[in-house]
Amino acid sequence: MPIYEITSDSLTPVEATSFEQENLKERQDLQRLLKANIEAISPDTLIIAEEYGDFVESNRRIDLLGIDTNANLVVIELKRDDLGGHMELQAIRYAAMVANLTWDQAINAYKQFLTDNDQDADAESSLLSFLGWDSPSSEDFAQETRIVLAARNFSKEITTSVLWLNDRDLDITCVRLNPLRFEDHLLLNVEQIIPLPEAVDYQVNVRHKKREERAARTDNKDRSLLSLHIDGEPFETGFKKSNIGYLAVKALEHAELIDEATFEFLRNNTSCAFRLLKTLDEITDNEEKYRRYRTQQKAEFFYQGQEYYIARNWGVSNITPFIREIENRFPRIKITID
Repeated sequence: MPIYEITSDSLTPVEATSFEQENLKERQDLQRLLKANIEAISPDTLIIAEEYGDFVESNRRIDLLGIDTNANLVVIELKRDDLGGHMELQAIRYAAMVANLTWDQAINAYKQFLTDNDQDADAESSLLSFLGWDSPSSEDFAQETRIVLAARNFSKEITTSVLWLNDRDLDITCVRLNPLRFEDHLLLNVEQIIPLPEAVDYQVNVRHKKREERAARTDNKDRSLLSLHIDGEPFETGFKKSNIGYLAVKALEHAELIDEATFEFLRNNTSCAFRLLKTLDEITDNEEKYRRYRTQQKAEFFYQGQEYYIARNWGVSNITPFIREIENRFPRIKITID
């Protein structure tokens, strides 16, 4: 949105410009100004390093590294152009590399920063004062890493990526930096576009809700493993419920318990909504699609010259009745849920 000068009878648009037009460099000018005025793009932040690159086997450097008042690390990446390149991916790499920064490493980085910028201050005392701590607390330091991206503009690819990453519990802020020319004055319009300042609380609540929903979906999945024994000896252990029918049939075959009555039980098993054994021509297209019967493989069971496939993909509600029927009919077989 344009910015206007208000006069008594008109609105005069302030001329938009660019960092290139104004001959402002990314590091020498933009980074230099922002490190001394970091509250413009990241309030409640203390810069502790510039061009930080103390990574193992890496020559990459973070434009600005800060600490916020919650003792979180803040990785700040700057671009003066209109696209931002792949700065979100770059910043994620940096955040991962710096995530294990210790208190002592932070103090050493801050000491160097103060020296490089001719500031006569004690690094540890200054950092403790900023955090409001009486003494260092390794348990509270750098538990999270935030990312701040600042650029002339952001491509749709970047904003889409950032919104998706934030939805998955990353903390990335995008700040648009628009230089403006008004007469002899060069102005800078700073806008936080992600997350929108007025919607931060709402977006955080939505993010938490989605996180809880994802966790609930994950927690509701049955990841139990089963074990099958014949006469007290293990036949198969640590298998998923989807294979219970297949292994039960194979165990009965192995124990030589397949007779006409057993075959009829397996063919007409009533403990689940589908038949345990089917011939190829009995299998529907939908059952093939969901791989209930492994028709891409050779037939898995043979009886009186006929080939049969064995049903997979068992639901939780089918397992207990099936186990009960198998163990009641065949006392030599024991199936346990680990």
